[in-house]
Amino acid sequence: MQQYRMWINNQWMDAESKNTFTVVNPADGKEFAVVPQGDKREVDKAVDAARRAFPAWSKKTQAERCTVNFQIADELRRRAQEFAELEIQDHGFPAGLSEMLVQVSVRIFEYTAQCARSLMSDVLPVPGNFYAFLRREPIGVTALIAPWNSPLHSVAKKVAYSIVVGNTCVVKPASIDCLAALKFGEVLEKVGLPAGVVNIITGPGSSLGTYLSSHPGINMVSFTGSSETGKAIMAAASTTVKRLHLELGGKNPFIVLEDADLDKAVESGVRGIIANSGQVCGSPGRFYVQEKIYDRFVEKFVESAKKVVVGDPTDRATQMGPVASAVQRDSIESYIKSGIDEGALLLLGGERPAQPPLDKGYFVMPTVFSEVKQNMKIAREEIFGPVACILRFSSEEQVIELANDSVYGLCASVWTKDMAKGMRMTRELQAGSVWVNSTSAPMAELPWGGFKESGIGKEYSVVGFDDVTQLKVVGINID
Repeated sequence: MQQYRMWINNQWMDAESKNTFTVVNPADGKEFAVVPQGDKREVDKAVDAARRAFPAWSKKTQAERCTVNFQIADELRRRAQEFAELEIQDHGFPAGLSEMLVQVSVRIFEYTAQCARSLMSDVLPVPGNFYAFLRREPIGVTALIAPWNSPLHSVAKKVAYSIVVGNTCVVKPASIDCLAALKFGEVLEKVGLPAGVVNIITGPGSSLGTYLSSHPGINMVSFTGSSETGKAIMAAASTTVKRLHLELGGKNPFIVLEDADLDKAVESGVRGIIANSGQVCGSPGRFYVQEKIYDRFVEKFVESAKKVVVGDPTDRATQMGPVASAVQRDSIESYIKSGIDEGALLLLGGERPAQPPLDKGYFVMPTVFSEVKQNMKIAREEIFGPVACILRFSSEEQVIELANDSVYGLCASVWTKDMAKGMRMTRELQAGSVWVNSTSAPMAELPWGGFKESGIGKEYSVVGFDDVTQLKVVGINID
């Protein structure tokens, strides 16, 4: 059984309580690691370490901090295969996807190092003999609460943006899939990051996340996860009026107009629902297909989804592995049952696989529903699994109304050969990212974040520095 420890003030620590929890391989249901279960005492230690580290770290030159991010990128690249294999075992990523996401994490550290070096202040045009400018400064100690669906990548993007501009941080990964975050501490140790700049603690989100969010020593909270948990964090953070970045849920519309290239739309749609076994906030949540092509789209979609190779994530032929936990599998299955009970037509999947080796792990087969109605639970709530919900629409005006009829607004895609029509729809859709004849992908250069209950603020791009810095106005009377 592998043993892991927390990383606090550049020291490896067990929980003071000595409590632990076990980690399960989702592909076979077997326990393979033990992790410390921290409590408020570990939070206090980590926050105290980060606060003591902040003055010296924030006073380093931008060039010095950028150099550290480059060093972290180099060390991650050197250990890429080690991290990829760990995430296959811990999360169930297929091998190719796991390797790709490690490289995305490397590029994020490189990108932030490249961009942060050129962050500049703005001179403000004010009347009279007065000189004024804006200065971008670090916020202080950031609480980085990462999700379980993309462990290393999620931690990497939060840490990279936070520390490169002078913040120090406390990282709290999800209890499911926390091993890559803890092993990331070894990278920080190797590059010689000063004590307290990054601290990594593990334990229940329900208690540690809430305590971090309300902790008076925390200046900013960045959280990625469900909208329900985001609301709880927002409430906890309000007691001390903290800066917030929230990247929350999505029920993303995938709109296929009658003039679309059906083969390309189907290929992208199937790829979207099986990527990371559907455990992606940006995956297609609602397929809206125009009536004239509805039956052909559904037929092509089912045939394509049948060909998806589901299996052992270590096998290079596997396209989709298990979902991350038994809890997540059960949640997805409850949504499938809801769809059946409410009258949607189940065309594919819906049953737990019984054949070896899929019978041992937390596998959910690709599932397709047609004749889905707007008011059904599967059309309104985020399933977070490999389930396609296909609805009909008649006109452009109708589908815009249906697509916007959601509490979420993370992303959307439109499929059409008429670029004028596609661009017109991008203006009408209420989403943080709208794609024409494409779908979302993790890309450092493009901002990511949603509207409505999908969150507050943006990650990635140069825009991502806005949420981890604060602007100070400096004015000088030159009379």
